[in-house]
Amino acid sequence: MLRLAAQTLRHRTGGFLATFVALAAGVAVLMTCALLVESGWRHQGDPHRYGAAVAVVADRDLTVDGPTVLGETEHTTVLLPERGSVPGKVAGDLADVPGVDRAVGDRRLVVTTTAAPGLPTTGHGWSSTALAPYRLVSGRPPRSDGEIAVDARLAGPTRLGPGATTEVVTGGVSRTYEVSGVVGTDGTASGRAALFFTDAHAAALDPHPGRYDAVGVLTAPDADRDAVLAEVRRIADAAGATAYTGHDRGIAAEPESAAARSLALGAGAAFAGYAAAIVGFVVAGTVGLSVRHRRRDLALLRAVAATPGQVRSMLLAEVGLLGLLAGAVGVPAGLLATRQVRDALVSRGFLPDDFTVRGGVLSAAAVVVTVAVVALFSAWIAALRVTRIRPTEALGEAAVEPATGGRARLVCGLACVAGAFSLTVLTGATDGQTALGAAMGMLYLFVLGVALLAPWINQGAARLLGPVLRTVWGDSGYLAAANLRANARGAVAVLTALVLSVGLGGTVWFLQDNLERQTVAQSREGVLAQYALTSGTGLPASAAAEARRVPGVAAATGVRRTSVVVPDRLEPQTVPAQGIDPLGADRTLDLRVRSGSLDALREGTVAVSTARADAAGWRLGDKARLWLGDGTPVTLRVVALYERGWGFGDVTLHRRTLDGHTVTGLDDRVLIRTTPDSGAEGALAELARRYPGGQVTDTARLTGELAEDVAVSGWLNKMLVTVLVGYAVLAAANTLVMAALARTRELSLLRLVGVTRGQAKRMVHAEQAGLLGVALLIGAAIAAVTLTTIVRAVTGATVPHVPATGWTALLGGTTALALLATVVPVTHILRTAPVEGMGVRE
Repeated sequence: MLRLAAQTLRHRTGGFLATFVALAAGVAVLMTCALLVESGWRHQGDPHRYGAAVAVVADRDLTVDGPTVLGETEHTTVLLPERGSVPGKVAGDLADVPGVDRAVGDRRLVVTTTAAPGLPTTGHGWSSTALAPYRLVSGRPPRSDGEIAVDARLAGPTRLGPGATTEVVTGGVSRTYEVSGVVGTDGTASGRAALFFTDAHAAALDPHPGRYDAVGVLTAPDADRDAVLAEVRRIADAAGATAYTGHDRGIAAEPESAAARSLALGAGAAFAGYAAAIVGFVVAGTVGLSVRHRRRDLALLRAVAATPGQVRSMLLAEVGLLGLLAGAVGVPAGLLATRQVRDALVSRGFLPDDFTVRGGVLSAAAVVVTVAVVALFSAWIAALRVTRIRPTEALGEAAVEPATGGRARLVCGLACVAGAFSLTVLTGATDGQTALGAAMGMLYLFVLGVALLAPWINQGAARLLGPVLRTVWGDSGYLAAANLRANARGAVAVLTALVLSVGLGGTVWFLQDNLERQTVAQSREGVLAQYALTSGTGLPASAAAEARRVPGVAAATGVRRTSVVVPDRLEPQTVPAQGIDPLGADRTLDLRVRSGSLDALREGTVAVSTARADAAGWRLGDKARLWLGDGTPVTLRVVALYERGWGFGDVTLHRRTLDGHTVTGLDDRVLIRTTPDSGAEGALAELARRYPGGQVTDTARLTGELAEDVAVSGWLNKMLVTVLVGYAVLAAANTLVMAALARTRELSLLRLVGVTRGQAKRMVHAEQAGLLGVALLIGAAIAAVTLTTIVRAVTGATVPHVPATGWTALLGGTTALALLATVVPVTHILRTAPVEGMGVRE
């Protein structure tokens, strides 16, 4: 059977080419997803910063107890949005462990040097040089608060050497330091450059007094490593931290690596789930259509004594060979696509520069096997009807295909549609990722229901559209309506592919547009201040008080952006938050408070968006338990509920609640409102010059910058959606071409009995218009229901925003491609002599 399958592929290249394209494209898409996941799983960051330490104790994630299921409590681990820290006493406890030579506490300060402002740099205490280890290349260690040592990455491009001076900005203040020495390492370091203060000065600059960013453990030469690590883990667990060893030390050194790992795993897995469903639809439809187009050949094999098992074996062998060929093409294409996606993610700041595409063997094997299994199963299902009937009935059965499916297909289709409608209730009752997941499930159930009910949909549409087609296209329209009724089952794959293209594109793409629009609109409408004082290095808390003292300033509000972890129905969520000074905030911000008041915002209290409050089950006056960005648990009283959570974050805290719990301890901006005709612009500009990199801008510019940031954040989702919709559209075109080419005998017979070429062409156009119209109508209806439901659940908007250009591009593009994929092959067929066309195999 394998040899027969190979000969069939060689002599029927036209029919198998479409199946091969669907399989190869599916392998490439899934390979990109799987390789992104595998690369994320293998990514562990660069442990060079702690290369000499056998273990590093740090706090980089948070484990939250979830619901109890069957007597077992589920646990969820989330990355801390702000770097966690460990108490200073942990270093002493670790130093007392037998076999430990030193336990070195490392402080990590956010700094910027005027000599190299574009080079990412961190500040540390001098004692932490032992953890790499660093060695002096020239000069000596810093001995006073006015001295620093720099590493070779900072000294090289800036030519900073012993005796040179440079400005260093940290904590919102610029100070002048003299370079006392240059340090280097024996290995090749990556990541951020480093500079070193004295230990005492680093402690004074650290916004987390009494705590370390991490503690590195150095062991004695004769130490029992296993015993030391066991005791280190015990001490770390008692402190609520984690002991990182081996390559995991890279995560302790650069938590951005853990965030990159999480992004790659999460985005790749989510995208793979959506892509697998679409690939399943497409491959099943394409393979099934290919088998149905060969009913006559398969019937002839049955009539000349081929057993059902032999026919099925031949079909499975054909699809298996196509799967191997598709893997040979799709896997390299997926590798290339993954590298391009990686470069795009790095250039936009989603992934660090050291993130590399790794692996590929496991991904390739999993993807090829998955696509092959789907294709083989689809071929087996499609061949069942022909192979189950008696040989004497085979040719007659092939000549006239049943118009609709069986009762089981009808029941399953109705069940899918009912399940999709039931998910609208779940989507409306949830928010965030839960609502998004329910909405995507609803979308796929709708499409699956349409695929199962397609024969009945096509028959009903043919009856309803018959008078219209006859009126517009005359006799050709009559033939078109008759063909649609007779070929209702054969057009299933075409209808499904078109509905999937419109439904998916109309839902996910426009959902991202709505989220971006809602965020920008809420920010624009909610900022009442005319000016904003900003600085690229951050502003101290005193900046707002200084702004209030400027003549003509009516109110000034310092804003500190962060993220917090809040409970949810299924698992904790990391949500954007802000810390503000509520003094005069009602004149600079309008969060659209629905109950309570921001005037009551104090330490120990919190204001929450209405959407987040509903998700967490909080009401005004309740005690809300959440975790700050560094993992510190807090219980705060809810004093206000507001609507504009997309523009300003789901949680608003008093700024003092965040003191010591953010990386920099600085404000991001100060919103300033002036009195009419105050003329305060000059004084505000003078105030901005007191802070490094400070400037006063119009708040309208902030909204523009926010729109750019949101667009960049939405780029990833839109890129993934573009690939999915592109694959669905390719499948639709592929299916249409297959369906058109399979009609060679039919169109030739019509011409032999007197139908002119023009009449045949008009008949095909009428069929295509009817089928395309039904597909667009159903796809648009599915997109409208899904999009409206999820937008209402996530943003609260009753009617989603759908730009006219977007719908025009989606529907117009699908229509143009569908017409092109039908007109071109049909025109080619009609150029063939009818007698010659009756003799072709396909």
